[in-house]
Amino acid sequence: MSSNEHVPVLLGPVLDGLDIKQDGCYVDGTFGRGGHSGEILKHLNSNGRLIGIDRDPDAIASAPLSLIDDPRFELIRGENAQLKKFIGERDLLGEIDGLLFDLGVSSPQLDEAHRGFSFLRNGPLDMRMDPDSGSPASEFLQHVEQKELIRVLRQYCEETHASRIARAICDARVKSPLETTGQLASLVEAVVPARARVQKKHPATKTFQAIRIAINGELEQLEALLEQSVDVLKKGGRLCVISFHSLEDRIVKRFMRDASREPEQYRGMPSVPEEFRPKFTTIGKVVVATEEEIKMNRRARSARLRIAERM
Repeated sequence: MSSNEHVPVLLGPVLDGLDIKQDGCYVDGTFGRGGHSGEILKHLNSNGRLIGIDRDPDAIASAPLSLIDDPRFELIRGENAQLKKFIGERDLLGEIDGLLFDLGVSSPQLDEAHRGFSFLRNGPLDMRMDPDSGSPASEFLQHVEQKELIRVLRQYCEETHASRIARAICDARVKSPLETTGQLASLVEAVVPARARVQKKHPATKTFQAIRIAINGELEQLEALLEQSVDVLKKGGRLCVISFHSLEDRIVKRFMRDASREPEQYRGMPSVPEEFRPKFTTIGKVVVATEEEIKMNRRARSARLRIAERM
């Protein structure tokens, strides 16, 4: 398979997890290049409905005509943290049969040098999911305080050498701004210890991940959409979330765990007030890719799917 081709990860488990009803209403909250959406539509009849959401204008512009021209499908450009707003505007709160979120960066985003997501392709140091909003990574690195940068590197990617990398970035920017992915990757590679440079992963992998998460507010977006899923899904509706690193997965796991049981003070009581009753029940265990899928799609290596059902 070409590295440039975007393949939806864990497709079979996602379709099973959504438990698709032919006349149901579904939301693909991370449309990307439409891989999951296209397959979901195949399982819907003429009364079914699918809403896609993505804040990346390239994703919107690249949407296949076969989807755009389908009367059952609607594509919204916006942040998935505005999920409740979008669904409310369509008078569908509490009427959604399934929500899907495939977190992280898509293959096309990584492959396009001008987006600045990857150290493998030299380009402007941008990293914004929506290039029309917010500040690029180059501006973030030019102005962020060293103490805050250390926190970002430690909290968002558990970077062992956070202090060393942050100090090097702050020293370098005094002489000249970091403006390209190649500059940042080379700087990180030069300052980490030699033992870290012989590992399988490029030494700048975690740094790029942490900065991307920070400037896009990815964890805040995730927490917001999880909370809003309670009001968006109907009883029996499914929530499916695919994460690609441990920090995201911990947030999803904690949300589903906490939402599937009463607060501690009410556990074991025969009568629990409505507002404190469980909102979800978890479905099965975490799902990971098979060896066969990983061979076909390397992006699936770190994918983890968690599923919950609205009660």
